[in-house]
Amino acid sequence: MKLSSFQLKDDSRGKIRFGALMADGNTLVSFSDAAYALDGKRPRPLANALVYLEEGEKARELAISIVERSEKENPPKACFSLDSVRLLAPVPRPVSIRDCLAFEKHLNQSTQTAIKWRSPALAKANQLFTKLAGRPLIGPPKIWYKFPVYYTGNPLCMVGPEHDIQWPAYSRKLDYELELGIFIGKTGKNISREDAASHIAGYTIFNDFSARDMQMKEMGGRLGPAKGKNFDTSYVTGPWLVTPDEIPDPYNLTMIARVNGEEWSRGNSGDMYHKFEDMIRHISQDETLYPGEFIGSGTVGGGCGLELDRWLAPGDVVELEIQGLGVLKNRVVKPSA
Repeated sequence: MKLSSFQLKDDSRGKIRFGALMADGNTLVSFSDAAYALDGKRPRPLANALVYLEEGEKARELAISIVERSEKENPPKACFSLDSVRLLAPVPRPVSIRDCLAFEKHLNQSTQTAIKWRSPALAKANQLFTKLAGRPLIGPPKIWYKFPVYYTGNPLCMVGPEHDIQWPAYSRKLDYELELGIFIGKTGKNISREDAASHIAGYTIFNDFSARDMQMKEMGGRLGPAKGKNFDTSYVTGPWLVTPDEIPDPYNLTMIARVNGEEWSRGNSGDMYHKFEDMIRHISQDETLYPGEFIGSGTVGGGCGLELDRWLAPGDVVELEIQGLGVLKNRVVKPSA
């Protein structure tokens, strides 16, 4: 299933509905409304995205039943065309956000740009060393290869498709990041790598907008990122939460980023050095993971402006596309006064 949280454009109350994309690819069924139309009841496990994740297999089976029965109705009940709805982040308020750094190429290329910013002389020496030795003088720290490092973000900064991204006033270098993300669907602690996949409720596209100049300042103080990552609208997920049965191999997905229709980035999820199973195992060490928690893969190699030393401008439209997960589109705007 392709799950979604959404609002009807003509609903002045702004009620948030939760449902799934139907087989025609152009219609959303609202689980709660359809269940009421079919059976006169609104089952709690389908009330919203977080409750759905908390209820696990019971909710999944109910959701599948609602979709199948709605497909047979003519006309289908409690179904809405995509043109009539506003898609939100699939899980509008995740329990938590953790973003890992799983792609070696991204780490290498970002480091080289950061060196160029901070010390042109060191950058030249680094380029010469790379040419002679076939590898950069300054590469990833050894600890990065031992386990997946990550930072935690503010879940209240999450938005969805087509939502305007507010450029933070304190930044001059705003960046997109092309990432794959998962939502946890089962409680667990000290989860083994072998059992980790069973805790993944679904996959989504993740754009981790970053104020790079602020991020560099903060991390120079041996802490962060904080304001480099956390500002209103800085985290974007969507357009769907795609259940694992529709993604047989999450480590062979083409990932593309376009800015104003021009392709800037292309990569593949198979290049992840640390897989989601590694992340779940590491994060859950003596720390319980709960349904509704979000984990990002980190940026695919070549998947951000920092690596390209190419930057967004106000008015730019950023589209992230991942095979099987759809297209996530947002416009960057300057903050209002």
